[in-house]
Amino acid sequence: MCGLAGFLSTSLHPGATAEVITSMLSNIHHRGPDEAGYYLDDGMAMGAVRLAIVDLAGGSQPMSDPSGRYWICFNGEIYNHIELRAELERLGRPFRTDHSDTEVVLQAWIQWGSDCFTRFNGAFAVAIRDAATGDLVLARDRYGKRPLFYADAGGDFLFASEMKAFRAFPGFRFEFDPRELATTYATWTPLPDRTPFRGVRQLPMGSVLTISAGRRSLRPYEDLDFDVPGFDGTEDEAIDMLRQTLRTSVELRLRSDVEVGVYLSGGLDSSIVTRLATQLSPYDVRTFSVAFQDKSFDESDSQRLVAEHLGTLHTAVPITSEDITEHFPTAVYHAEVPTFRTSFVPMFLLSRHVRDAGIKTILSGEGADEAFLGYSLFRETLLRARWNELTDGERRTRLAGLHPELEHFGSAHQAHLLGLYQQFSVERLPGLFSHEMRYQNGRFAARLLADRIDPFADLLDLVAGTPGYPDMPAMHKAQWLEYRTLLPGFLLSTQGERAALAHSVENRCPFLDPAVVRAAASVNLRYDDGQVEKAILKKAFRAELPEWTTSRPKQPYRAPGSAAFKDSRPDYLELLLSDRELAGIGCLDAKFARRLVDKVMTSPVEEVSTKEDQTFLYLLTTAVLHQQFVRGGGTAPTGASSAALNLRTTVDNRRAVQRVGESR
Repeated sequence: MCGLAGFLSTSLHPGATAEVITSMLSNIHHRGPDEAGYYLDDGMAMGAVRLAIVDLAGGSQPMSDPSGRYWICFNGEIYNHIELRAELERLGRPFRTDHSDTEVVLQAWIQWGSDCFTRFNGAFAVAIRDAATGDLVLARDRYGKRPLFYADAGGDFLFASEMKAFRAFPGFRFEFDPRELATTYATWTPLPDRTPFRGVRQLPMGSVLTISAGRRSLRPYEDLDFDVPGFDGTEDEAIDMLRQTLRTSVELRLRSDVEVGVYLSGGLDSSIVTRLATQLSPYDVRTFSVAFQDKSFDESDSQRLVAEHLGTLHTAVPITSEDITEHFPTAVYHAEVPTFRTSFVPMFLLSRHVRDAGIKTILSGEGADEAFLGYSLFRETLLRARWNELTDGERRTRLAGLHPELEHFGSAHQAHLLGLYQQFSVERLPGLFSHEMRYQNGRFAARLLADRIDPFADLLDLVAGTPGYPDMPAMHKAQWLEYRTLLPGFLLSTQGERAALAHSVENRCPFLDPAVVRAAASVNLRYDDGQVEKAILKKAFRAELPEWTTSRPKQPYRAPGSAAFKDSRPDYLELLLSDRELAGIGCLDAKFARRLVDKVMTSPVEEVSTKEDQTFLYLLTTAVLHQQFVRGGGTAPTGASSAALNLRTTVDNRRAVQRVGESR
């Protein structure tokens, strides 16, 4: 695991190039504290900070092929690198390292070009330089597990694993883009190629960007496809297939030269990963979780039950509302985007504990709900699509089973729910049927902005322009939207990779193995009617997990929301309580924001609606980001890692590799 940064520049004085790339790497030092290095070549620089996990001695970056023509900076892991190396060696590709997956990526690129990316089973962002032609290639994994941003600074091109690296480039300034904020507020995350900041983009998942002779070419190398042949076998055979596919996925992700731990939430997905890890890991498996003081959010009893049943060495990190408000600004700094939940802050604190426990790599259950239709959203979509075919009694029965954990889905609210679902039984936003109910809260949040922008226009354009999307069944559209928005834009980033890498911890997701995703698509709705989430997955592991784990209703991971800030009144809340501070964020509707803040701060918790709670958090994270990035230029808050890098060797003026070490 690493972080990378670089630029193509015609404006920088040659003598400043090394200083600028070193500063960019310093801003993302938390991603790779073990070592750092950069490569310079005629107005081009690229570098990496490294978290050494595979080939500890031989995997230093930047890395070149033996000829010195091709250079690579690589962030991530290729889990099938052993098999790929053997294939490449048979084809005559030369290797100099013992088992570095970075070198496998480079040799695969030289051998197969951009076709190599479809062969990778991994989570990655990569920059490859051809010193002979001057071409630069950037690519990102198929599910958007690892980030990669790029921006224009005058006539210069910048790229990095985190946007905060850009603040080190002379003349670069962050500025909010109201149109992108509107989309983010409405759909819960930036769109796949967007960010909240003007002129800053992210490379979409499953895409490759080539810069050649000043021209850019962006194209997907792999599309999301859930229309796979159905599994041709019995239910027992399907269960065996799923068990073996997941076992192989976990086994691949345990490939490491350091110990691998597991995040154990107590739910089905992380419990399955933990069970397989205990069977396959050479270590006594260590598991980690958060335990909330507020019992309405706490799952520690379930976590403890699974840990005792599987015999793991378990640690639960206690989290209070005060912990969330204290560490909120630093966690937002690492997230870099506005968000509607505080759930990323406990994960930020959990990763700090994992790092302090000596663990660099962690497995998690992310991706299971998207692959195996675990979210209630999928059952809601099936229900709404069939609504007008059902009797009143069938509608009531289905509604009662959607959210047994939520009070407002109880019997006392059925009349309201019947009317609501009737209202949303017909598509209004073309292509977004599955998510229309959820997006209503986002429409409210978009009112934070002074300009009345259609917050769904860009998403509607995206789905309309995606080949094959209009003809997908409703369930596949729902999955596509989850895989392209909330999963990479929040769960894998703000709450996942960014929270973990803030403390130099790499996360790996067995359910995001392409083989697992294909296997799930082949059995979904074939062996159950969609009424019980992940029914076949529960059957596959029922005998190996505590009975409660496979029988209890899904409990979504949640954390305290706006009430935590109302109770503790942290100093930075002045960003919302001061009319002057609110007015300083020029793109906001300050009057609407003031009314919202007053409502949240003065009303009992039960009188603050879900949409108001989410919108308050959008407003607060936007205000904090404005202070840190727009006003402060990306300045790290107190407590964030900002260690300087120490130069160890000298460089030559034209083409050189510089190894950089940290100051500790």
